[in-house]
Amino acid sequence: MRLSGILLMAAIALWLTLVAFGNLTDYGSNLVFVQHVLAMDSIFPDASIHYRAIHSPLLQHVAYALIIGTESVAAMLCWIGAWHMWRARRAPASTFRRAKRVAIYGLTAGLLLWLGGFMAIGGEWFGMWMSSQWNGLESAFRFVVVLLLALVCLGQRDDELDAP
Repeated sequence: MRLSGILLMAAIALWLTLVAFGNLTDYGSNLVFVQHVLAMDSIFPDASIHYRAIHSPLLQHVAYALIIGTESVAAMLCWIGAWHMWRARRAPASTFRRAKRVAIYGLTAGLLLWLGGFMAIGGEWFGMWMSSQWNGLESAFRFVVVLLLALVCLGQRDDELDAP
């Protein structure tokens, strides 16, 4: 089970690293998504929430930088957590449980981004759910489910290793 948790964390760390890397190396393509969501230019025309729109390019870039920064921090914490878990793989259960802390911080950062940022703020505050073209809720939900399941797996109590 320990090895499974370590590999799960490494896979999630890789995934989050590739997401952040993609946003950095294809900055313009993904910035367009953020700009449309924040500008609320594709939600229902008669929606009464258009006053929430952010049209400032500077603020749109800041929002996108916060997204990339959070993705990067989550990825880094997951990598460090996987490494700590690897180093403690043969240690007593209490030591291994402490080694999971950084990984849990990384998963939590990811959940805050995709659940709090994309689903709550993007989906509800900026009405992303109303857009047929600029709707990232399905993708955000996929992230939330994977990260939440990993968090539940890491939260399981670990029994002591069998004696050799």
